[in-house]
Amino acid sequence: MDKPDKGIGPVSRSGRVFSEIRTGILSGKYREGEELKEESLGGELGVSRTPVREALRQLEQEGLIDIIPNKGAVVTGVSPDDIRDIYMVRARLDGLAASLAAGNIDEKGLEELEENVHLAEYHCERGNVDRLPELDSRFHEIIYRAGGSRYIGRMMVRLHQYSFAMRQKTLAKVSRAEASNREHRLITEALKKRDPSLADRLSREHVIKAYENMLEKGYVNGGRIE
Repeated sequence: MDKPDKGIGPVSRSGRVFSEIRTGILSGKYREGEELKEESLGGELGVSRTPVREALRQLEQEGLIDIIPNKGAVVTGVSPDDIRDIYMVRARLDGLAASLAAGNIDEKGLEELEENVHLAEYHCERGNVDRLPELDSRFHEIIYRAGGSRYIGRMMVRLHQYSFAMRQKTLAKVSRAEASNREHRLITEALKKRDPSLADRLSREHVIKAYENMLEKGYVNGGRIE
């Protein structure tokens, strides 16, 4: 029998379990072909089997696992084709979000972008590359929020979550981290100029360069992040 979970409401508990398992898959903690057991996951996450079961159903809908009769949930992970598609969709939507932001972003938003770029430069100079993926996500979230479209913002946050493990690898190299931050600065300048066409183009190029760098460095091999 499932044990009751204490201190967490049903909705937040289910959402937390889904988020943590998905992060585990995308980060490589749970590898392709690995079987995910409800009881083991429940013990690991401190919850009953019910929210784990609900989370696994959601993960199946996202294509990150297969639920096989008489076997259970098996991780499918993210294939090289999936990675390509994620980055190509991101390039288009990042460009759209930036073009929208160019007409909407306020002074506070511009100041947040400037501060983000300065912080990234500071950490690059000191080799603190572990801080950069978080700052990268924050940079783009500021732009999504400034664009004013909650729908696009939700889509982009999810795509960023899908590519987080990849960005951890690419931004771990100071050369790419510095190039990425220079691209962020150019995007910020385009937003300051209120130039939607330039912001669109620079944002698309930024994502494509990140993808090309990932391929060049061989971070994707056989459907895994290496």
